[in-house]
Amino acid sequence: MGAYILRRLLLMIPTVFGIMAVSFLITQFAPGGPVEQALANLSGQNVNLTERITGSEAGDFAAQPGQQGNGSGYRGSQGLPPELVERIEKQFGFDKPPLERFFSMMGNYLRFDFGESYYRDISVIDLILEKMPVSISLGLWMTLIAYAVSIPLGIAKAMRDGSRFDVWTSTVVIIGYAVPGFLVAIALVVLFAGGSFWSIFPLRGLTSPGWAAFPWWRQILDYFWHLVLPIIAMGLGAFATATLLTKNSFLDEIGKQYVVTARAKGLTEHQVLYGHVFRNAMMLIIAGFPGAFIGVFFGGSILIETIFSLDGLGLLGFQSIANRDYPVVFATLYIFSLLGLVIGLISDLAYMWVDPRLDFESRDV
Repeated sequence: MGAYILRRLLLMIPTVFGIMAVSFLITQFAPGGPVEQALANLSGQNVNLTERITGSEAGDFAAQPGQQGNGSGYRGSQGLPPELVERIEKQFGFDKPPLERFFSMMGNYLRFDFGESYYRDISVIDLILEKMPVSISLGLWMTLIAYAVSIPLGIAKAMRDGSRFDVWTSTVVIIGYAVPGFLVAIALVVLFAGGSFWSIFPLRGLTSPGWAAFPWWRQILDYFWHLVLPIIAMGLGAFATATLLTKNSFLDEIGKQYVVTARAKGLTEHQVLYGHVFRNAMMLIIAGFPGAFIGVFFGGSILIETIFSLDGLGLLGFQSIANRDYPVVFATLYIFSLLGLVIGLISDLAYMWVDPRLDFESRDV
């Protein structure tokens, strides 16, 4: 087991390196990088943005009329002095060759030094930590609730396979899976958040104004009250996969010989189901829990966060890509890739915890 874990950990190094290298290469050919955006803003004489990026003197440069093109190769650099373009390149670190910038970035990332955002006066790690409570709240509670509902429902469907109950519950979960989450979110806002009918649930954020002054019990209630609509909007699709997977796992196990033998020994259906079938059937479900959580946590819906004014990692990632805020883009990609690989290892180890008969030492990976 120790050798298997060590091999997996060592394989993470070239995997993360490859992900970062490909992503970095793509950004070199993507138009509208941070330097070009800064130059475009300077050409438009946006002095406030200019001062924030390059210092107060840049506004004077931008305001000078009649400057000739400097041949820098950047669109939007026409009419700006070469000294200003060089200063902006240095500000964003683009005064160095791409290969040097990449290895410098990876060296910093190995020390978990992610630098600062281009467009926000905050370090990248602080920015991620600031947005993380929203993503953790949505990912954790949605996964727990989905599993808490889907596992009993899947077991009930397996025990009543082909019945009317099985048919109509399958219809409901498949429809829930087919309807986009953002449409459900809009419908919930219209119905229950003051859109056109009832104003029962809050619409914005995770907490109400003045939440810190509330008694502890009211803080908890207020927190969960804000989560009701977003969780429902995001969770409907998650029920289908977990429910049908649970049902099929139980049906597969119920048809095996050891179940027939247990019934022949006179065991009750409850003893057969929870004493023998449950452990084997739940292997895929339990082992897949870390991956399910991390998928929701990292893949938070941008539209849902926007509709309910939840400033989480999903919205942060989209805004960073749109603004070419490369420190945030690469830092989140590095962290998420690393955590994703670790969660994959944990998921494999969860199989062994559920079924100790599995032998990872005999595997090649």
